[in-house]
Amino acid sequence: MTRTDTIVAAATPPGRGGVGIVRISGPKAPELAAVMLGELPRARHVTFARFLDAQHEPIDAGLALFFPAPHSYTGEHILELHGHGGPVVMDALVARAVELGARRAHAGEFTQRAFLNDKLDLAQAEAIADLIDAGSREALRAAMRSLQGEFSAMVRGLTEAVIELRSYVEAAIDFPEEEIDFLADHELSARFEAVRDHFEGVLESARQGRLLREGMTVVIAGRPNAGKSSLLNRLAGYDAAIVTAIPGTTRDVVRERIHLDGMPLHVLDTAGLRQGGDLVEEEGMRRAQAEMQRADRVLFVIDAVEDPSATAFREERARLPADVPVTLVFNKCDLAVGLPVADTLTRPPHITLSALSGQGLEELRAHLKQCMGYQTVEAGAISARRRHLEALERAREHTEEAARQLTEHRAGELVAEELRAAQQALSEITGEFTSEDLLGRIFAGFCIGK
Repeated sequence: MTRTDTIVAAATPPGRGGVGIVRISGPKAPELAAVMLGELPRARHVTFARFLDAQHEPIDAGLALFFPAPHSYTGEHILELHGHGGPVVMDALVARAVELGARRAHAGEFTQRAFLNDKLDLAQAEAIADLIDAGSREALRAAMRSLQGEFSAMVRGLTEAVIELRSYVEAAIDFPEEEIDFLADHELSARFEAVRDHFEGVLESARQGRLLREGMTVVIAGRPNAGKSSLLNRLAGYDAAIVTAIPGTTRDVVRERIHLDGMPLHVLDTAGLRQGGDLVEEEGMRRAQAEMQRADRVLFVIDAVEDPSATAFREERARLPADVPVTLVFNKCDLAVGLPVADTLTRPPHITLSALSGQGLEELRAHLKQCMGYQTVEAGAISARRRHLEALERAREHTEEAARQLTEHRAGELVAEELRAAQQALSEITGEFTSEDLLGRIFAGFCIGK
């Protein structure tokens, strides 16, 4: 795909640093190099040069690299200027390139051009952003595997299996005069079963990849002085929230990001739930309600000494979101006489622990991973996003509907149409079939210069 405009941006974050990089991509890159450097550098060789302004005075001096098309990241001519990492230097170099006919790049536009020029597929392009945003070594390794094409290979293998099914069905439709009923063939049913198992394998990898990238959001709720802030501090490993014996100490939402075996965990401590309180405390409870609506799980903390039968939870249950799962956390188990056992059949799952000593904390961590279906990262983990899961789920639903049409109605045309829709949903992951609106949303989330 040919682009007639040339783009420029700083490829390093804004601020001061030892080195700053300005990246230029497009057909005018050689022309800009000749003007800004005095000559076009030798291809793929590091060249020391002075970066000149309109009066041929040096803006900076550093290293220049030229990558001719199509053997470059974007598939276009690319010029990179490695200078000193000051914001004034970077701005001056970008402004000079704009004077010479380039335009400032949009977020993610370099990677978007790499995708449009078939240098990588859409799943690999998104893996680049995941690599940059990785919050753990596990997430970084998973993003690198996706960038190298492992996730794309999984999706392509699944797509090929769906195409084979579709070809078999459409052949049966095209030759109805054959005496053999291909749609009643046991081999076709076996193929559908194999594709169903294939979907499960890819979906499981994608689910783990999404958890590795996005993690889960947990809201700590409960009555004042139940130990909510102490539990947050214990999970975070330091004093993130103020802890006092005064009820209502926490007024606002306190947020912390931690990791459970590589899975990001977003933990939110909220104001204690109770009747009354001043205006500030009421606003804190309103915010607590709003955060619980958006959470993946609520940890409702109960003082096991004062409330071993979980009366506070029964009284507050109506104020909790109906569609967000709850885990009861009986705190202060080191001080309680016996463990709470009442109402075990009707209440949510519960964990007993001591936020003060850390007793029971590992059980809570294991419980949270189990709730999200997260498994310890293995060598084959890949980076995946929510949209990948949604596309895989749609493709599986279409395949399941195709199998139902085959079993119940022998409706070959409907089976073929469902399989076509499944193939299209899978192609959205790698970008073989993707709308311009979706591309815009995906690359808008990238940083400038990438």
